[in-house]
Amino acid sequence: MTEYGKTLRAIDTPIPGLTLWELPVHGDNRGWFKENWQRAKMVAAGLPDFGPVQNNISFNQAAGTTRGIHAEPWDKFISVGSGRIFGTWVDLRSGPTFGTVFSAEIDPSRAVFVPRGVGNGFQTLEPETVYVYLVNDHYSPDVSYPSLNPADAALGIDWPIPLDRAEMSEKDRAQPPLSEVQPVPAPKTLVLGADGQLGRALRAEFAGAPHVEFATRAEFDLASGDLSALRRWRDYDTIVNAAAYTAVDTAETAEGRTAAWSVNVTGVAELARIAAAHGITLVHVSSDYVFDGTATRPYREDDPVVPLGVYGQTKAAGDQIVSTVPRHYIVRTSWVVGDGRNFVQTMLSLAERGVDPSVVDDQRGRLTFTSELARAIRHLLQTKAAYGTYNVSGSGSVGSWADIARQTFALAGHDPQRVHPVSTDAYFAGATAPVAPRPASSVLDLSKLEATGFVPADAADTLADYVVARTRQTQQA
Repeated sequence: MTEYGKTLRAIDTPIPGLTLWELPVHGDNRGWFKENWQRAKMVAAGLPDFGPVQNNISFNQAAGTTRGIHAEPWDKFISVGSGRIFGTWVDLRSGPTFGTVFSAEIDPSRAVFVPRGVGNGFQTLEPETVYVYLVNDHYSPDVSYPSLNPADAALGIDWPIPLDRAEMSEKDRAQPPLSEVQPVPAPKTLVLGADGQLGRALRAEFAGAPHVEFATRAEFDLASGDLSALRRWRDYDTIVNAAAYTAVDTAETAEGRTAAWSVNVTGVAELARIAAAHGITLVHVSSDYVFDGTATRPYREDDPVVPLGVYGQTKAAGDQIVSTVPRHYIVRTSWVVGDGRNFVQTMLSLAERGVDPSVVDDQRGRLTFTSELARAIRHLLQTKAAYGTYNVSGSGSVGSWADIARQTFALAGHDPQRVHPVSTDAYFAGATAPVAPRPASSVLDLSKLEATGFVPADAADTLADYVVARTRQTQQA
């Protein structure tokens, strides 16, 4: 008997991502009515916005009809239109929960969300049962996926109607036991720009993760045009875009402007189309250059963008495009330092060579080391933080470029007074090539990121570790 008047809610199960759903059913002497699938309410209640594209119905004439257990490569939202089923699910995904079994009875007042890679099977408990499921990929006869023998004793499934008396296909009876099933690999993550400073940090952060692929610019160029043919995108659930045009001064030239827009806007738009079409999470790295630097407090994620130069304009445009992707993280950062050519490395080189540099003292911010940026990206993905924009930088005190230069000199054992502070205008006076305008303040508010449980490292501490490591490398060279 279908229960009326339930409150819409999710019930967790021992299988990660597999959730039972209590559905409100309204009935009287005429019959009943329910909202079988209601995107806004269900997403608000915690259902993944999985983007169904196909609705399938299975009519089962007799009680005891048994189907499955199949782990098709798509997500499913399963409900019953008439009758009752005994549903059973087995986690066939690679990982610590492989082989976990969960069973429950489903009637019109209860549904289940089944993530891809989880084997799905059911047995009808009443005649003329109607079984309905929404899926987020179109059926293809060529697709392959693991199936499991419903009678495998290792599963311990207590079928209400013994399988020797059940209606079941010979194909399902011939499926292998769990011991012979190849686990479903995790959906792939693609990191773009893997040869850059952030790309190298992401390689280190995801080292040993078999589902993460890395592509260099030579292998995957955002400016190459049609990106849809470069991968079988249905196999991916995350793209981390660590590729960008970052030559801020060259972007002010005619040639640089074209290149910057090609990579940072046109290429990003193509990534956004791919991500939206395939339900992929897109992680995109943004910049403090989207702001004009006039704020008297740290910039929050929702502050209006006011880019001063071409580079900032292209990053702001890319951010707006990525924000239209249903599953996105825009990671906005500042003053990036990593493995390669960067400000701190330059200061160390000048100090060692006896050069006393003039360094700008009217731009203020905090360093962001690529190791921290990579750690924050992994944190957002692993914790499944709410999609949106997050500021990421080092924490601690705010300073100028000249302050950081002095700290670098001192940490490397040199006199910090060798650093001469100058204004931005004085530093670039007499420049013969175009110079991009810089924001005077690049300080980012980190409270939204911290609210997800991430604790940003103090930039001064990370700088000290960085200088020690680089000094040791220099001595050993």
